Amino acid sequence: MNKFDAHILVVDDDDGIRELVKEYLSENNFLITTANSAEDAKEKISIIKFDLIVLDIMMPGKSGLEFTSENKNNINTPIILLTAKGESSERVKGLEVGADDYLPKPFEPKELVLRIKNILNKTKSKNIKRIIQFDNVKIDLNKLLIIQNKKEFKINRTEKTILEKMINAPGQTFSRESIGKIIDIEKERSIDVIITRLRKKIEINPKNPKYLQTIRGSGYVLWIE
Repeated sequence: MNKFDAHILVVDDDDGIRELVKEYLSENNFLITTANSAEDAKEKISIIKFDLIVLDIMMPGKSGLEFTSENKNNINTPIILLTAKGESSERVKGLEVGADDYLPKPFEPKELVLRIKNILNKTKSKNIKRIIQFDNVKIDLNKLLIIQNKKEFKINRTEKTILEKMINAPGQTFSRESIGKIIDIEKERSIDVIITRLRKKIEINPKNPKYLQTIRGSGYVLWIE
């Protein structure tokens, strides 16, 4: 099954532009849904969670500005506005009502892809968890610290890198190979030693771990939810 970089909604009443954007973004590993009006877009965002919306300003019926103003706070989804070349005032209004970026028509499809990737990267970095607490354990990646039952344990940069990946993918199994790539270590035995060290800082009983568990034949998983 293909894993897409993001699911994007493209909203434009111009069939040609809509299909052109869909084709180009699909070629760049994005999953694309289209809408031909603000009303059509509103219906689709009510049932699908999109990662980003590419939205034309000038459309019959409700405009892109009205759509952004009405929905931005509710959906919390990044929006890139497509504007006609001379609509500088409209672009300013778009940013004022909550759009994240704009692109004047005609535009280079490659520039649209770059703007999309830039916004998605910023969104991902904002959403990365760096402090998490569960039961009697608190992991603070900013301070390189684990607090377990009021005892403080320092973690090094390697341990931090592993924990950051696991904390932001709870329940996901990480193979020794994938962990090795994350921290640039090839020896599986070295990875096992690092995991054992982390268990001593996280687990009440490291020999019978509750959170940082081994999945036999697959790797390691962090259960925190």
